Amino acid sequence: MKGLHRIAVPVVLATLLSPLLAQAQAYPSKPVRVIVVFPPGGSNDVTARIVFAKLPQIMGQQFIIDNRGGASGTIGATVVAKSPPDGYTVMVQSTTHIANAYAYKGKLQYDTLGDFIGVTPLARQVGMLVVHPSLPVKSIKDLVALAKKRPGQINYGSAGLGSYVHLNMVMFISMTQTKMTHVAYKGGGPLSIAMISGEVQTTISTIGSVFNHIKSGKMRPLGVTSPQRVSQFPNVPAIGDSVPGFDFTAWVGSFVPAGTPKAIVDSLNAGLKKALADPDVSKKLSSLTLDPMYMTPEEFATRLKSDLERYGKLMTAIGMN
Repeated sequence: MKGLHRIAVPVVLATLLSPLLAQAQAYPSKPVRVIVVFPPGGSNDVTARIVFAKLPQIMGQQFIIDNRGGASGTIGATVVAKSPPDGYTVMVQSTTHIANAYAYKGKLQYDTLGDFIGVTPLARQVGMLVVHPSLPVKSIKDLVALAKKRPGQINYGSAGLGSYVHLNMVMFISMTQTKMTHVAYKGGGPLSIAMISGEVQTTISTIGSVFNHIKSGKMRPLGVTSPQRVSQFPNVPAIGDSVPGFDFTAWVGSFVPAGTPKAIVDSLNAGLKKALADPDVSKKLSSLTLDPMYMTPEEFATRLKSDLERYGKLMTAIGMN
């Protein structure tokens, strides 16, 4: 009887697993829905369209963009979390996904990490610390010195409480032990208007948001939030050169529902890796001040956990955790 049990168990397991293995080997065998959790036109949407446009020739099926915007991406994320874990529903979301875990604490219909598998980031967004030209500073060290000389007298703007812009400034102020006054606006557009008018004197915003204003001389760049300089502004140093350890970049990433077979996740990851390595994709993303960003699912999982911890500390600092 023991011998029969030894034979029966592998047979049963093989019977149960064979449909999943066959499904993974055939993936994708039909069009894939790509849910972008923000409206058309933003960096998440444009990134998704640029990258996933390459997958039909790489993976042999259409990847159809489906915008499900609203509530900072939580509406679309809920749809994905409740979708079958078969690889045919993919989510494109940004670092906002992590911030939402705290901003919507107790209100989400999904677990930020537990209900999703991160396939790979798609693009990196770098921030730029800018000041109004009237502010008598030409470097990060100048700004820190002035802020210490005039505690609370320099106004900094954000695109909203808990936004990427806000948290960047919170970290900068904490690491430089300075004091500035926060003014929150309803989005990047109003923030840019306030910066140009001089209503606020400084902010850290994504490069894409301030690119034209820097070129026109309406804002003065002091430093980027990445560890190294960026190709779009090679003469602008990293904030970390003056504030050791400062590194705060955002990402646009791809996810599938938890429970999706590893073979399917790996297949999709491999397809996206090829797409991100395509010179045409790199050129198009660069024109939008975005950098292609690839990780294995395991590397992305580590980054997500790290970001969740970092955002938790920053949200606590501003009373949102």
